[in-house]
Amino acid sequence: MGGVWAESEAELSGRAGAGTAPPLGLRLLRGTRLADPGGPSMAVEEEGLRVFQSVKIKIGEAKNLPTYPGPNKMRDCYCTVNLDQEEVFRTKVVEKSLCPFYGEDFYCEIPRSFRHLSFYIFDRDVFRRDSIIGKVAIQKEDLQKYHNRDTWFQLQHVDADSEVQGKVHLELRLSEVITDSGVVCHKLATRILECQGLPIVNGQCDPYATVTLAGPCRSEAKKTKVKKKTNNPQFDEVFYFEVTRPCSYSRKSHFDFEDEDVDKLEIRVDLWNASNLKFGDEFLGELRVPLKVLRQSSPHEAWYFLQPRDNGSKSLKPGDLGSLRLNVVYTEDHVFSSDYYSPLRDLLLKSADVEPVSASAAHILGEVCREKQEAAIPLVRLFLHYGRVVPFISAIASAEVRRTQDPNTIFRGNSLTSKCIDETMKLAGMQYLHVTLKPTIEEICQSHKSCEIDPVRLKDGESLESNMENLRQFVDRVFSVITKSGVSCPTVMCDIFFSLREAAAKRFQDDLDVRYTAVSSFIFLRFFAPAILSPNLFQLTPHHTASFKESYMAAFYEFFNEQKYADAVKNFLDLISSSGRRDPKSVQQPILLKEGFMIKRAQGRKRFGMKNFKKRWFRLTNHEFTYQKSKGDPPLYSIPIENILAVEPLEEESFKMKNMFQVIQPERALYIQANNCVEAKAWIDILTKVSQCNQKRLAVYHPSAYLNGHWLCCRASSDTAAGCSPCTGGLPANIQLDIDGDRETERIYSLFSSYMSKLEKMQEACGSRSVYDGPEQEEYSTFIIDDPQETYKTLKQVVAGVGALEQEHAQYKRDKFRRTKYGSQEHPIGDKSFQSYIRQQSETPAHSM
Repeated sequence: MGGVWAESEAELSGRAGAGTAPPLGLRLLRGTRLADPGGPSMAVEEEGLRVFQSVKIKIGEAKNLPTYPGPNKMRDCYCTVNLDQEEVFRTKVVEKSLCPFYGEDFYCEIPRSFRHLSFYIFDRDVFRRDSIIGKVAIQKEDLQKYHNRDTWFQLQHVDADSEVQGKVHLELRLSEVITDSGVVCHKLATRILECQGLPIVNGQCDPYATVTLAGPCRSEAKKTKVKKKTNNPQFDEVFYFEVTRPCSYSRKSHFDFEDEDVDKLEIRVDLWNASNLKFGDEFLGELRVPLKVLRQSSPHEAWYFLQPRDNGSKSLKPGDLGSLRLNVVYTEDHVFSSDYYSPLRDLLLKSADVEPVSASAAHILGEVCREKQEAAIPLVRLFLHYGRVVPFISAIASAEVRRTQDPNTIFRGNSLTSKCIDETMKLAGMQYLHVTLKPTIEEICQSHKSCEIDPVRLKDGESLESNMENLRQFVDRVFSVITKSGVSCPTVMCDIFFSLREAAAKRFQDDLDVRYTAVSSFIFLRFFAPAILSPNLFQLTPHHTASFKESYMAAFYEFFNEQKYADAVKNFLDLISSSGRRDPKSVQQPILLKEGFMIKRAQGRKRFGMKNFKKRWFRLTNHEFTYQKSKGDPPLYSIPIENILAVEPLEEESFKMKNMFQVIQPERALYIQANNCVEAKAWIDILTKVSQCNQKRLAVYHPSAYLNGHWLCCRASSDTAAGCSPCTGGLPANIQLDIDGDRETERIYSLFSSYMSKLEKMQEACGSRSVYDGPEQEEYSTFIIDDPQETYKTLKQVVAGVGALEQEHAQYKRDKFRRTKYGSQEHPIGDKSFQSYIRQQSETPAHSM
């Protein structure tokens, strides 16, 4: 068949991550609960463009789950979030309910391509064995249908034949062969090159493929070798099938070419996981290719997405498994290089200097967006990135104070100012919040002292007075740690509070308390109070705790009416809103940044020590990176932050394991495996950021491990040989404010583009007010326009900047369409997202969804 078939078999390419899969061979990796990864996102690089993916999910509740077959009938259920079949998040277990309420939020940057966002409901029985009740699987291209709205989804049955992921690289060639007697026969060569992204079954993947030539009168199957411990197998095997035979061939088991129509034949490739279990091998997916594709091109070579088996889904009446309420926000940002955004970015960054500020581009964004928070999130991140957030917030806060008539309502509304300050505190103040509240809240939660003071809900043997005293002590401790934390308040927050205090005092000179209420409305009501009432949302505790708002609390408040509490609050507010205040030195106590179970490779520090893999509890603070056997145990090993020379991914070929990374130290590297791709990325990001300023950071590293006397990547024999690949690009040392300015500008452009009709309406309003100084037209009354001429001038610049970027996106889309091949590795046959992309070619340009 020629040299095209003669390539050598590649090395095995990696093993899936360790983990325990659910029963019945279903391909679901177990993960751990993840916090919002606040680090830099991983972009999919395309020519001239970076594509970022992120998802924000609210898991509400399930209802009408099927009853448990036992006498109790209730279930203990939890819900998982999966990228295809890789678990990336798990809710708490809700016990004894057929309508469990979860009320949990999850956010992550998605570091790879995926086909389905899936949700599985599991039932945990008394033996702590988990069984699947049902699933919701949303195709990637359908996510926009449900964008940011609560939706009830019917749970679907889960069976092994429908749980499919991965793709196959296939090549077909039909050749004529002349027999000794001169008769022409046709032979089909089918080459299985490789697969990528196969699912992991019960913690391992040992795949093989069967190749079948099937038709109305025949079915002939052949099988590849089993590839051990890899979900990206390199097969590179060729199978030959005789498609037609001469009439003289008389064996009844074969067919006559006069009765066989090539167009009715198909090649079927089935992927299997070789299992040691008595249930047999597990089906991983299939593809069917009709031989008529060879009439268009021979040879035919393409990538295909694996599909479920035709008979995989059982006929069951809908709705018999219950339903799940979800709110999903999936975002794609298509980001050009920085120079494309210069005009719009410069226009936004000078907003603080525009007079009046209501005529600035940033303020206009807040006016046209349906929700102020939509505008506040990218604006604050952009201004923080370029060091302009304080003057911008000061300008819009001063303008809002001037419009406020009653000092008692100052900053009480959901204005652009309030939302921008909220977002700034969330970004700049999270570390401050953790170091202030987390130790105390953890201690309170672990004490298990009753604080119930509702007389109706007191349990037998509980004392109202004792519970009241417990609650008073807890509140007093929280109050104390907050009011003593002023010196740790981030400088950017202090500068903003100073501007609020000054603007309020100048506007309401007769009200001596307004300088305090202007600041307290943010620091207490919008910063500390939400974290105390819902500590799980701020990663202070794993799950939601109770809140107290009932009327019987009134008597309790009398405890805190003493003057010492009022004085402490005033001193605290004075400190965090003082002009020119700066932290005398950085916070010295360790700050917990991230923790969780992972698997690490023993480092072999002992001469004859075993270098096996063990599960350990890892903790990262701003001082050190440690691991121990279990949470709360003394550390078994500690790496000071200053000793971290680089943090990089580790190639799968090293240990045939996925989701691995390495923490490189002066003497050796620590190899670690995370539970899933999202968590691996989060650990790499946070470790990189916290060690970014180390003086001895490496410029090059080895992407593979040192095994059997050489580095697998470059084959160098010395274990001290310099690295062979450049380390990934530098990241800002500031852990909270690691922001991609171009991505934020792209998001702002996308908002402007989606609200273009409102921008045009605002232009009309400016024109109307310029020529007609009478009663406002009702359709224009929603806009704040202090200077119609300046506002119109800015609007014109905004529309021009948005239009220029729209043209760039449209041109990029046309260019990409011309150079993209359906059936390529990036867009396999069966890629519905790409098919949808083709259909949209004549529609509006693609940008951030």
